This record gives sequence, C-alpha cells and structure tokens, in this order.
Amino acid sequence: MYQPFLTILYLCIAIPSQLIGSTEPLATITVEAGKYTRSDTPVSIGLDSISVPPDSDLRLEEIKGSKRLAVPSQIEQGCSPRLWWILSGTTAAGENRAYELVTGKPVTGSGVEVRPDDTALDIYHGQTKVLRYNHALIPPPEGASTLYTRSGFIHPLWSPAGAELTRIHPSDHIHHMGIWMPWTNTEFEGRKVDFWNLRKGEGTVRFVKFVSTTSGAVYGGFRAIQEHVALKTSEGEKVVLKETWDVRVYNVGGVDKGYWLWDFTSAQRCASSSPLKLLKHRYGGLGFRATSQWNEDSSDYLTSEGKTRKDGHGTRGRWCNVFGKTSKGLAGILFMSHPQNHEHPEPMRIWPEGEVFFNFCPVQKADWTLEPGNDYVLRYRLYVYSGTATAEKAESLWQDLANPPKIKLERR
Repeated sequence: MYQPFLTILYLCIAIPSQLIGSTEPLATITVEAGKYTRSDTPVSIGLDSISVPPDSDLRLEEIKGSKRLAVPSQIEQGCSPRLWWILSGTTAAGENRAYELVTGKPVTGSGVEVRPDDTALDIYHGQTKVLRYNHALIPPPEGASTLYTRSGFIHPLWSPAGAELTRIHPSDHIHHMGIWMPWTNTEFEGRKVDFWNLRKGEGTVRFVKFVSTTSGAVYGGFRAIQEHVALKTSEGEKVVLKETWDVRVYNVGGVDKGYWLWDFTSAQRCASSSPLKLLKHRYGGLGFRATSQWNEDSSDYLTSEGKTRKDGHGTRGRWCNVFGKTSKGLAGILFMSHPQNHEHPEPMRIWPEGEVFFNFCPVQKADWTLEPGNDYVLRYRLYVYSGTATAEKAESLWQDLANPPKIKLERR
C-alpha cells in the first residue's frame, strides 16, 4: 500500500557536477534492471536508514563514468519516506545503474501539476490535461432520476492527442461514470445493497475530502477519501466502507511520445463493526465506460491470454488492452492488475458486442467478505496512448509493475 504522500518535491536537470558543485554522498544507490529491459520506469526506495542534516535539500546524481548527472527526484513523506525518480531512457536486461544521494540545492522546473477547483481536480503533464477527478456532485441528464447524481469518479480521461476516452451517463447505463469503483451485489447487516446500479436507491458512493494533492518532478496526483453509503438500513443512511483513492500520474511519456502512465490504488476498510459481504457477480470493482466512438466496428480488446471481444468475458488476465478509433486518431488504454490483488490474475467483464465497457472484477468467480479492522488494497496501472500498442509492449509494461527493478541503498 502507498504511504500517505504530502510530498516535498525536488527537480534537477542533467548538468555536469562542476556546475552544481560536489559534496560527500549520503548514500550510494544501485538499480538492477534484472531479467527485463526497462524504458522510462518509475522507481523508488525507502529512506529510513538515511540521516539527513536539518534543513538540507537532497539531490540525486547518476554516476556515468567520470560524469555526474543531476536527476529529477521527489520525496514522498510519510511513516516511511521514499525517494522517487525515473529510470530514464532504456536500461537493458542485466544492466545496472549507479546513483549517489547528496545534499545540495536542486534546480527546479515543471513536471506533473495538479490544478483543483470547486468541482473537479485536473492533472496536467506539462501543459496538457491527462485526467479529471470530479469531487463535486454531478447531476444526471435532464429527466433522469436524481438517484443517478454522483461524485468521486474520473472523467474525462484524455489521450495524448486530446481524445476523450471516457463517457458518463450513457443512455443505456446512466449509472456508468467514466472510471469508477463501486461494488454491485453485496450484503450488509442482513440487507442487500447495490452501490453500482444507483436507480435501485440502495447505495451510492460519495467524495468526502482530499487528504493531499501533489505536484512534482516525478509524479503528481491526489489522495481522496470516499464513502460507500447504504441508503436504506434500519438506522437510515449508514456509511459501510471508507475508501481512499491514490491516483498518481508519472512524468514520463507526454504528447511527443504519445502516452501517459498512471497508477490507481483503492484502499478500503469497513466503517463499522459490521462486515460487508461482496457476493459473486459478473461485474463490480474498477469499471471503465469508453467513448461512444468505440463500437464493434471501431474497437476491440486484447488480454494477456490472447482473448478478444468475442471470447474475453469471464476469463482471467494480468492485463487487458482496450483500443479503437477516435476523431483524433487511434488510441487505447492498457489496464494492468498488480499481482497482489485479490483473485489475481483477475476475472474480467468484457462486453462481447455493442460499445465498450471493461471491468476487473475480483468477485466474478466467488464471494469475498471484507472484515472490520482490515485494509483491502487493489492496485492498477494504466498506460494511456495514442496510436497502437503491441502485446509485447503490454507485457513489458506489466512486468515493470509486477517485477520492478531491484534497488540497493548503501549508507556512506
């Protein structure tokens, strides 16, 4: 699980050490690519063992022969502070890279920026929008039940070329909300509660507050608290789950390279002494409703097991690539499931016909009970791109998530 991140950011540019001065390193860091070739991979390591002088800035420098290059880095504060940076460029399988952590004033610059307002929070890569998180209540189309009013979802998600890849309130499923994460067939204190199909009036999910927002050299994002609310208990409305969304967009790719990379983590905990039983159902959990431009003739799916629109539903996968034509060219989203997720490789809901809907559904094969006092964490990585992405590229990206480079830190 991610630690809380009220982040102090540091940004440096690649310049020779004689221009930035030299200092005795606090630690040396070695990154081992391992069995896989790495390409602009986000990496991190804990700093618990490092003693940093008071009021000191930290700078990360890569050692390349006789050259020292300052590297953009970012510290995620919390119970266990972590240093984040990008393993930039291509690092071949079996290759090692060396760094030193020193004290020194970093050179600041732009990265990933979070811009919130009274209704939504936008995340920018440079000057281009990546995604929007809607924290205000959004009403449904005119004439629809007010039960469809919803907050706490992502829409739009843009491709690097500027195409909107998500959709909300489609006429066939008004409760579909871009990228969102409710449960469907549940039981709470002896009553059925559906947090997904809002028209039933049994349950809903609401934004509560932001824990933090972060703009930085390596990533930008937010942590938000959401509540899953049962609307018809014996006590009236009752909060069933407390959920924390951790969304972070990495400072890799961009418009020129044609992709975004971002992580989505949901941590859920029972809000009372009562468990929540997630009953077996064909959908529920992380959902994605695609642009109306994607249909049977203009889009498809490809899973890690080679399944497509025709035969993908109900199968399990490490990843699923969803792609199609848009008014701004070809685009797609690669959904990747972390191997520590419940029921990994996760079952998937894939529509065999019509428009595009995708869902990693950890309760598709069996019930799952969330017990009080425990945290239940689901982690996903999304690679959003313009153009195309091969199965080989998808597998390489998933390996970065599942089997990241090994990092060794030695104090000096």
